[in-house]
Amino acid sequence: MNIIFLGPPGAGKGTQSRFLEKRYGVIQISTGDMLRSEVARDSDIGKQVKALMDSGKLVSDHLIIAMIKNRIAQKDCQNGFILDGFPRTEAQAEALDQLLVSEGKKIDAVLFLNVDEDILADRVSGRFTCAVCGKIYNDISNPPRVKGVCDACGSHEFQRRADDKRETVVERLKEYHRSTAPILSFYKKKGCLYTVNGMLPEADVTAEIEAFLKIK
Repeated sequence: MNIIFLGPPGAGKGTQSRFLEKRYGVIQISTGDMLRSEVARDSDIGKQVKALMDSGKLVSDHLIIAMIKNRIAQKDCQNGFILDGFPRTEAQAEALDQLLVSEGKKIDAVLFLNVDEDILADRVSGRFTCAVCGKIYNDISNPPRVKGVCDACGSHEFQRRADDKRETVVERLKEYHRSTAPILSFYKKKGCLYTVNGMLPEADVTAEIEAFLKIK
């Protein structure tokens, strides 16, 4: 099963992707991770990516599509994949569609996490993670059971992303609406878009997602 998660920054795409990885044995694909991996491997694509990044330029859609093509061909993607953070524009969605057709694959479900953005800005600005295991917490809605101690691994080390400041989140939401939101209609026309209430408790969001996937 091949899945795309859509939704504004902080909507919970990463959390739900990790659940689906465990539940269905599909692999989450992060374009950011792919970029770093190609650069670290010093591959032909990695050299091109590094040159662009070093000069302060954006990585082209063509290169990202080439990386996705290489990634989904790997053995661990045989049960399917989850794209989180891509596509970000309608042009990328069209390019991805063309790639999958050429590979005899298709997107089975596009899951849009719909959220109240005022509440979301507060949610994201209160977000922090365990620096050791990566478990996600929130100052208000999901603090550690014992203050200063990670529930999962017992670490006392936590970190916050610099771009999770409220004013930064507001700007990221504006950019999301400019570039990413229009692709919802692209997938709606294809009949594979499912809107999930991202304001529900985490377990209920998961239940909605599973209900949609059973349809597929």
